[in-house]
Amino acid sequence: MKSPITSFASIQEGLFLFDKTGEVLFANEQAWQMARSSVTDIEDVFLDFSQEELEKCEKNVLLDKHLLLADGQTIPVLVVVYEKDDMYIVTLSNIRERSRIAPDFYQPLKELLDIKYALDESSIVAVTDQRGRIKYVNRKFCEVSKYEPGELIGKDHRVLNSGTHSKEFFKQLWKTIGTGNVWRGEICNRTKDGGFYWVETTIVPFLKEDGKPYQYLAIRNEITARKQFEQELKEMATRILSVQEEEKRRLSRELHDGIGQNLYSLLIGLQRLQQEGTTPLVDSMEEEVSSIIQKVRDISWELRPSTLDELGLIPAIRSFVNRHREAYGMEANFRTTLTTRLDPETETAIYRIVQESMTNARKYAGVEEVKVEIEENLDYISLVVRDEGEGFDKRRTERGVGTFSMQERARSAGGELTVYSRPGEGTTVKATFPKNM
Repeated sequence: MKSPITSFASIQEGLFLFDKTGEVLFANEQAWQMARSSVTDIEDVFLDFSQEELEKCEKNVLLDKHLLLADGQTIPVLVVVYEKDDMYIVTLSNIRERSRIAPDFYQPLKELLDIKYALDESSIVAVTDQRGRIKYVNRKFCEVSKYEPGELIGKDHRVLNSGTHSKEFFKQLWKTIGTGNVWRGEICNRTKDGGFYWVETTIVPFLKEDGKPYQYLAIRNEITARKQFEQELKEMATRILSVQEEEKRRLSRELHDGIGQNLYSLLIGLQRLQQEGTTPLVDSMEEEVSSIIQKVRDISWELRPSTLDELGLIPAIRSFVNRHREAYGMEANFRTTLTTRLDPETETAIYRIVQESMTNARKYAGVEEVKVEIEENLDYISLVVRDEGEGFDKRRTERGVGTFSMQERARSAGGELTVYSRPGEGTTVKATFPKNM
């Protein structure tokens, strides 16, 4: 069996072995012929390549350097650095001589390796085979994941699985890239020490002649800080919604139990005066107070219907539908399979979404009927509010704010909401919520 030194000596390219301090451990015949001088460390070999740069440079990347000659002259060389055990392996090719032989080969190669260098410097990069086994990871991949390359090569990305995403998520990912299409999305991974990090990911399949992938290139950029900021904003929005609901509940009770009761007492007093002997002034005051009491009740209901807290979501929506019909003449075809109470956050979110959707339909869509459906499924609750009105352009700010408010309502209860609408095609609001009872 050949020794490593014998194997290095047989390499046709110029080759130097440097230790961690930059001293020359070995140079093959081709390297000595190119250097044409006796050298002891890296700074004797190159004009523009120091020990510090050797330690910091990205490995396996083609570099333009200048080799020092005995007469003080230099020649341009292409250098590739490999790291093995406690030494650096540096191979070099004389650009001047090689360019005469194969100029059409070295320039494209140099450009490709420069692109790889730029990619490795800016992104987290991995290459896997068609089964997802890792073949290559760059330095940034290891820095972020806190794994060494040897701990990742040959394994699949399940070693990084954080448990954040469902099996269906990864099933769709593999379906996309397995059919030769590019996949883009955000993934949460787990580091070696148990931490979490988010990456914005693009996975590109490399295809054989028959169109089937033989490997995949994954390019990722860490977005953990952005995701944390987004989460903080969501938590803040949830707290704001919670405070708003509590304030609406307080004001509703104050109007009903405080001001409402005082007005009702005043009404009783006026009715007694009428019994003693009616006058136009008393009659007018009685009518005015009755009107104010009704307005206070309406405002109290709009703020927070007591039915929602006392009887639950379905009675509250039925009551809202009836009041909406009486006040505005708009019908609502309400259908539900829900027979049990939900947690307060989900009930509040669904009620507010129905309220907002029906109000928008009345104000903007020009419709006389809205369809509201609440379905109880095995693991989730679904809500659909549909109208056949004018529809709208979702880019319009006026309606866009309402859409954002409904989305935040859904998200605050752990759900998701989507609005489908186009001018002339009506509007459909769809939301799903986890079934937490």
